[in-house]
Amino acid sequence: MIFRGYKASKLKPQLKMAVTRFQISANKKSAIMKQKIREIAVLLADDPPKEEKARIKAEALIRDDNTVEAYEILQLNCELLSERIHLISHSKECPPDLVSCVSTIIWASAIVDIPELIEIRKQFRYKYGKEFDSYAMQNVGGVLNERVAARLSVQPPSAYLVQTYLEKIADEHEVNWKPKVPLKAGDISDPMAAPNGYSIQVGGGSGLNSSSFVEGGVDAHNMNGASAPPLSPSFGFAASIPEAPHSSASTVSTMSSTKQQSAYVPVLPTPSYSNVPPTKIDEIEEEDIFVPGAPKFPPGGHNKNNNDDEGDGGEQQANRGTTQNTGEGPRGSAPSVDGGGVDESFDDLAARFAMLQK
Repeated sequence: MIFRGYKASKLKPQLKMAVTRFQISANKKSAIMKQKIREIAVLLADDPPKEEKARIKAEALIRDDNTVEAYEILQLNCELLSERIHLISHSKECPPDLVSCVSTIIWASAIVDIPELIEIRKQFRYKYGKEFDSYAMQNVGGVLNERVAARLSVQPPSAYLVQTYLEKIADEHEVNWKPKVPLKAGDISDPMAAPNGYSIQVGGGSGLNSSSFVEGGVDAHNMNGASAPPLSPSFGFAASIPEAPHSSASTVSTMSSTKQQSAYVPVLPTPSYSNVPPTKIDEIEEEDIFVPGAPKFPPGGHNKNNNDDEGDGGEQQANRGTTQNTGEGPRGSAPSVDGGGVDESFDDLAARFAMLQK
């Protein structure tokens, strides 16, 4: 079993590292704050000024400023506890002058993003007990540093403080800006009101309605507390659209009695004589298709001029004649009586084709 208890050898290094961590975090936030100040100055310099967005960024700037201020106070507390580590180690109870310092460190460990404070809180819990830790977290007796508790509070800054920051930023960057909505006496101590869009330009996205429109004597850009945005200007074509007639009982009954149109069914195009009048379609005659007949050869051979070919040529012609006499036509054609089977097969095909055309 590992014994867990207070050890000065762990507390002092953690206090030293917390001092360095506070310094690094404060420098980082300060650099970010300078960038936010420039962004706010650009928003105030726009035409028209984006005042509402600048107020939101100013509120975040105030919160970072308060955090840096609390970091510096906590850094001083850690340095003091590091120097008095021997007094803490030899005292059974917390010294009266260090109660506020130790309690503030314990309370801030659950709020700020400093990991070393968690180990410091554990060491003080081991040293002074859980009851002391609970009193510090609940601020029993008001032992916390009031300035640190106020700077790390979750409450938003007042509207007066936000406007003061904006005025200072405008003066430093030489921006000619004045608040469009002045603060009332009762709203100075209250938080900043939620934005209602009075600083948003009408039609700023397209740039078509960049000018200020006046609807019924009220400026569209100065509609403080208005219930609805101004109407969009007509471009000429909307006025020419006639108004629909009011429906009556007879009209409704007539419309309900009519049959609804059927759904559209596409019809495929069919071959037709679209360019010819309907009365002359029957007069159109189809053109005859010419089918050439097979060449006719003499019974003795394919060509009469081949009389000088003898030997093998003569035997081949004799074999062809024998084949025709036996009734076997070329390529399995029907047999012919007088040796003209090929001619009759082509004539028969042409006759059939003519019948199909009719």
